[in-house]
Amino acid sequence: MRIWVDADACPNVIKEILFRAAERVKLPLILVANQPLKTPPSQYIRSLQVAPGFDVADNHIVQHVEQGELVITADIPLAAEVIDKGAHALNPRGEFYSKENIRQRLMMRDFMETMRSSGEHTGGPAAFNHGDRMEFANQLDRFLAKASKP
Repeated sequence: MRIWVDADACPNVIKEILFRAAERVKLPLILVANQPLKTPPSQYIRSLQVAPGFDVADNHIVQHVEQGELVITADIPLAAEVIDKGAHALNPRGEFYSKENIRQRLMMRDFMETMRSSGEHTGGPAAFNHGDRMEFANQLDRFLAKASKP
């Protein structure tokens, strides 16, 4: 079991939570990005720099993730592909994507993109806050506790 991170847009505070969790439960944590990343020295944590380009990091994660593993991403299309492979997807705000909610999320994402391309101002996501960090940490802890049970 490994934890994969779509690391280019992942907030640093979430990476810190993941670093501590990987050490605590002794699970491999792989951060995939188009740029170099700083990670603490650890036998469980590694960063992987992929070539620059649209979706290169996402494609690497999809190619290598295995059933039951966890992917941290806010990218809804990536989450959909991960779920299709039988893996789990958790966004940095602490919300799990699932077979039950991912199609609706994709449709809403596409709708909002259509609105923006037609000139409609749709705003952006709410600012990342302390509650988001806490929800992420709690969901991650629950997932890891469940995953570690025989």
